[in-house]
Amino acid sequence: METKILQFGEGNFLRCFIDWMVQKMNDNAGFDGQVQIIQPIGDELCVPSRILNARGGRYHTCLRGFMDGKQVEQIEEIRSVKGVDLWTNVGKYATLPSLRFVVSNTTEAGIQYVKDANTFPFKVYGLLRARCAAGLPGLVFIPCELIEHNGDNLKKCVLQYCADAGDAATAEYAEKRCVFCSTLVDRIVAGRPDPESADRYAAQLGERDEVLVCGEPFHFFVVETPAGFDLEAELPLKKAGVNVVYTPDMQPYRTRKVRFLNAAHTTIVYWGLERGFTEVAQVVGDPEGGAFLRKVLFDEIYPTVNLPDDEKTAYANSVIERFTNPFAHHQLASIALNTIAKWKTRCLPVVCDYYKQNGCLPPNMMQGYEAIARHYDNLK
Repeated sequence: METKILQFGEGNFLRCFIDWMVQKMNDNAGFDGQVQIIQPIGDELCVPSRILNARGGRYHTCLRGFMDGKQVEQIEEIRSVKGVDLWTNVGKYATLPSLRFVVSNTTEAGIQYVKDANTFPFKVYGLLRARCAAGLPGLVFIPCELIEHNGDNLKKCVLQYCADAGDAATAEYAEKRCVFCSTLVDRIVAGRPDPESADRYAAQLGERDEVLVCGEPFHFFVVETPAGFDLEAELPLKKAGVNVVYTPDMQPYRTRKVRFLNAAHTTIVYWGLERGFTEVAQVVGDPEGGAFLRKVLFDEIYPTVNLPDDEKTAYANSVIERFTNPFAHHQLASIALNTIAKWKTRCLPVVCDYYKQNGCLPPNMMQGYEAIARHYDNLK
């Protein structure tokens, strides 16, 4: 198979999301392509990268949780990865005629412009400069960093590096021959299994896969594509059965995810901690906690999201299923980190929109806020 995708980031999320999708396309849609992973930081390969290379790029995903009310646990072998290389060697991949796509997950801080620094966008500039000089076709960038307008921001940074270097040729190449897509990614990836599960999987597989990665069955991928560009024709995600949406405006889907999933998380965290719960699933499994979450989702968040009712209902129900995942062990204490900042970005817009619609504050979300306030008041 040809190397069609260059991936900046060797972490669990991309291996359980993008690389899993590439395997689906190879199996079900005739994509016939491989992913070359680039480890974006470090002067030597990390231990997981070395293990992955020793395995010839092969590893397993284990998707476990609830789907349509049924508990599932599905192990799949991923054969879509060619291997992992250091970013200092990226030049040899820049001129691959088969290369068409670049995906990334370099953390929220990865897409930023810093003058005279080896940032991820600076490395992308170097990649495009080499490809432009070779006269090869442009690339499609599909960043997965969890920031708004990730594709737009990546392009802006790359063009700034072009300007710094006085490199008009590469700037024109990036503008006219490349496509930068903004995205929204949605899948909870837990990473390595607990020791008991790892032993069980080793017995089931007949080997111990030290780079096996666990995630939830739910996945959702929104790709913002420019007018006239048919990404599906080249990257057949829908044909492969991937839950993907192509749209010229991803903002409604981002609002849906941030409000239903993230705002609900932030609302229940200290409400649950005050009642002695330690995990999200415990809150949702409790009669009072489950009723509280449903009121937050359906009575207060639901009316503030501007999408068709069937889409909102399906997503809200999926959030409940995901929160009850018995394998996730999602700790309330970890969600509680930076709660005030999270509440401002996730919950405050819901509260404001609800007030505009009803002339009063959402009572259940305010219960969650009051629990947060009591926590910080007790720290004085």
